[in-house]
Formats: sequence, structure tokens, C-alpha cells
Amino acid sequence: MNTQFKKGVLELCVLALLSRRERYGYEIVSLISETIQISEGTMYPLLKRLKDEGLVSTRLVESTQGPSRKYYALTDLGREYTSDKIEEWFDFTQHVNELLQGDSEL
Repeated sequence: MNTQFKKGVLELCVLALLSRRERYGYEIVSLISETIQISEGTMYPLLKRLKDEGLVSTRLVESTQGPSRKYYALTDLGREYTSDKIEEWFDFTQHVNELLQGDSEL
């Protein structure tokens, strides 16, 4: 997949996953990697930025089978932001699809 496409949609994919429930970093990477090739090195800076912007919160959970896991969850601001961005995405992709399919009267 085109790298520029991935950059534009990765944040939205993370936010959409977190809108369903809190998740830990590796889980997010694994789920997105099922459809989009990404690395942990791409994900963690993005998660840090989302936290710094107040869109996600974190909590550390001790594990009996390895290191502690940092869980990410949307904040109220993050929920509002995610909802807005998903709406923008569907509007945007609808217009792009119309252009690609020749359905537009341009």
C-alpha cells in the first residue's frame, strides 16, 4: 500500500479501534497489521502524540506473564475528535469514489 495513504489513515484507524474499547499498544499494532503493513516503530510515536494532544489517556497494568502493559483509551475530547474525523473520512471517501468511478458531473 502507498506510504502516503498509510500516513493519512493510520491515526484514524487507531482512534476507531480505541473508540470500541481500551487497548494496549502491541494489540493495536497487531490489529492494524492484519490489513495495513505497519511497525511498532510507527505506532508508539503516534500514540505518544495522541496522548500529548489530550485525545487518549493511558494506564499501566501489571502482568503476571511478562512486563506491564500500557493501555490506551480515548478521552472525552478524543471521542469527539474521533467522531468528527470519521464523519470527515466518509464524506471525503464518498467524493473520491465518485470521481474515481466517474459518477461525478465534473
